[in-house]
Amino acid sequence: MTPVFLRLFRLRRLFQCVVLASATVFVVTGPASAETAPEEDLDWVKIQDVPEELQNRLCVNCGGRYIDPLADSENDTPPEQSDIQATAKSTEMQGDIVKLKGGVEVNQGYRQLRGDKATLNRSTRAGTLTGNIVVREPGVLLKGDEAEFHSYSDEASLKNSAFILHKQHIRGTAGELNRDGLGLIHIHEGNLSFCAPGDDDWAIRAREMELDLEEGVGVARGASMAIGGVPVLYTPWLRFPLDDRRSTGFLWPDIGSDTRGGLDLSAPVYFNLAPNYDALYTPRYIQERGLNHDIGLRYLSPKIGYWAVGGAYMGSDDRYEDELPDESSHDRWFATMQHNALFKQRWRTQVDYSKASDVDYVKDLDSSSLDAKRQSNLLQLGSVDYLGDKWLVDLDVQQFQSLANDINNDYKKLPQLTASYRGDRQPFDFDPIVVAQYSDFDSDDDRVTGQRAYAEVGTTYPMLWQQGFLTPTAKYRYLEYDLSDSIFFENKTPSTGAALASLDGGLFFERTTQIAGRGLLQTLEPRVYYLYSKFEDQTDQPDFDSAELTFTYNQLFRETRFSGRDRIDDANQLSLGLTTRFMSDESGLEIFNASIGQVFYFDDRKVRLSPLSPPLDQSGSEMAGELNFYPNERMSLRSTLQYDPYSGDMVSGNFQVNYNRGEGSVYNVGYTFRRSPVFGDLLPPTEQVHLSAHIPINNRWSVFAAWNYSIEEQDSVEDMFGVEYDSCCWKFRLLHLRYFDTVPGQEPGLGLANLERENSTQFQIVLKGMGGFGNRVEGLMEDMIRGFENRTY
Repeated sequence: MTPVFLRLFRLRRLFQCVVLASATVFVVTGPASAETAPEEDLDWVKIQDVPEELQNRLCVNCGGRYIDPLADSENDTPPEQSDIQATAKSTEMQGDIVKLKGGVEVNQGYRQLRGDKATLNRSTRAGTLTGNIVVREPGVLLKGDEAEFHSYSDEASLKNSAFILHKQHIRGTAGELNRDGLGLIHIHEGNLSFCAPGDDDWAIRAREMELDLEEGVGVARGASMAIGGVPVLYTPWLRFPLDDRRSTGFLWPDIGSDTRGGLDLSAPVYFNLAPNYDALYTPRYIQERGLNHDIGLRYLSPKIGYWAVGGAYMGSDDRYEDELPDESSHDRWFATMQHNALFKQRWRTQVDYSKASDVDYVKDLDSSSLDAKRQSNLLQLGSVDYLGDKWLVDLDVQQFQSLANDINNDYKKLPQLTASYRGDRQPFDFDPIVVAQYSDFDSDDDRVTGQRAYAEVGTTYPMLWQQGFLTPTAKYRYLEYDLSDSIFFENKTPSTGAALASLDGGLFFERTTQIAGRGLLQTLEPRVYYLYSKFEDQTDQPDFDSAELTFTYNQLFRETRFSGRDRIDDANQLSLGLTTRFMSDESGLEIFNASIGQVFYFDDRKVRLSPLSPPLDQSGSEMAGELNFYPNERMSLRSTLQYDPYSGDMVSGNFQVNYNRGEGSVYNVGYTFRRSPVFGDLLPPTEQVHLSAHIPINNRWSVFAAWNYSIEEQDSVEDMFGVEYDSCCWKFRLLHLRYFDTVPGQEPGLGLANLERENSTQFQIVLKGMGGFGNRVEGLMEDMIRGFENRTY
């Protein structure tokens, strides 16, 4: 179609309509009183007028929100491909010039322009508008007093203007604003802020700014950061995000201080190299140690999966040299690699590798969480799995780096190959059991090594009914070694084999009931499990990767009391368990469940990990119980108990109450009790109380704290307290943490007197819409306050 600027001129009452068939971009120029524009003129709606479904935490803090009248507009067709329609109260035509006066409205697809007067040039396809100019697109509002548009160049500009980016919650002003043919917004002598209209807590002021809404990034040149109208930071160049998409640039720094290094400052730089790979470099200065260089690379590919490779290096740690002057090197480093992939839904690969220069690296230099400081070893694992229709095959290589000088490294598995048959598990049908495993164990320490072969063959016959189940199982387990020379093992090829038989059955009873007028469905689920396995002497076999499992309610129905494959345990026992549940009639959600059970032994258990350990001769196990209560969506209560009916002692217990009231309000109360499984009555039981909370005082201020108190030591093991200020456009957190530098592998209850108490102070500032510094604060809060989730906007 041949472009024609003016296609139709039609008079209808006092309005005239002009339809223009050409692609046009509007350019706005002229003085505007943006800083004093009424809130309603900036699409700002006060909270009392905001529909309830659009109100959130940000809306409450800001006292309102921007609401875009074009939010639901169809925007599949670009405006450049749409006709232009213009209306006005009166028109005047002089040659190629068309003049529109009174309530001028120009629409082109989803793009809208309003003004008092307009002049259109048919030959140049350009025009000007004056008086109360408003330019709209979905998500964008531009305001001014005079406008120009140039259809040929597809460009726009705006002087002394105001603008709103609705989705980004960003407003700003500009001495001159240009929109080029690529859709980029160029701002000259302008500013922008995430704050609500009339609130100037912070703003970016710049000689020039460029906003790319398609890419979600902005660039400022000659920029300064103003807090409360006062410039506090100048930078010749600043790149900042306009949304949550990744973009290259400096990230906000982390600043903190602790007793393990003094002032701690890091300034990360992010590189968005491609849609599927990126990098992060973080120089980190620690006052008493020196400069640490940390780099991380991530790569995602449909062919080779996800890869993350990282490392850190500090040349000559000053404090480490003072503490350990006899070490051959005081350079410190850390390396890590993570990988996961799934190929053709059959092959799965995984890498989880970490290695440190020394046993104290993580404790000294990882300040992101207390859990990291308490690690006793670093995993170094690589695996390949084949997921067949009937067979699962897994090949692993695995070793650990110990993070304690007095603890041996675990054995290396170089490699371990496991194959298992995956049956159909159809009711009333025999299902074969086939498992085979080969492991090669090595060690850097002077101890026995060798190969281990394990196999089990058998069958199971699951019978399932609506009112219960019964599953008999029979199989044979076989174990054989080929050991290296060792003074502790005369037989280099010991082997063991034993048959196993079990019968697992349960019933389901249910009834409807009411409690406090609430309709409920109650179940009663008794369960019986009988297990038999013949005793075989295994005192001539090593322990490569096995341990006795911690006794819990679920342990009642397991066929072995050991982890790993180094022991084929003997058993002649009967487990009895009982569970009851209460479920809501309306939602079907489980509100309450409780379980209790015990194992009764008909023979002594002679198979032990150590050949020097005596047989277990108790006629019954501890009584194990669990209780979970979910009275509503906000509250949960969990408890586990283990009671020894033969000694009358409570062996262990845990009690935890969590309450999440919403809007950031979280409360936790916990209690744990445990007798030492190694030293028994020689040591007092470990008793700890845990209290933690994040408490909003009002819409702006919150306090948070966590306290782990040792009853037997009558001292705080670790405690944290802090304060948070959360306004419409910025957030501040200050946190102080105290904790003991525990020794990995130390038996709880050995006392805190010889441990050194550490202190750490961290603070965080977030300029909403721009990010912030101090992200370590969030990690510590999530670590110590169960249920805490950082709010993002």
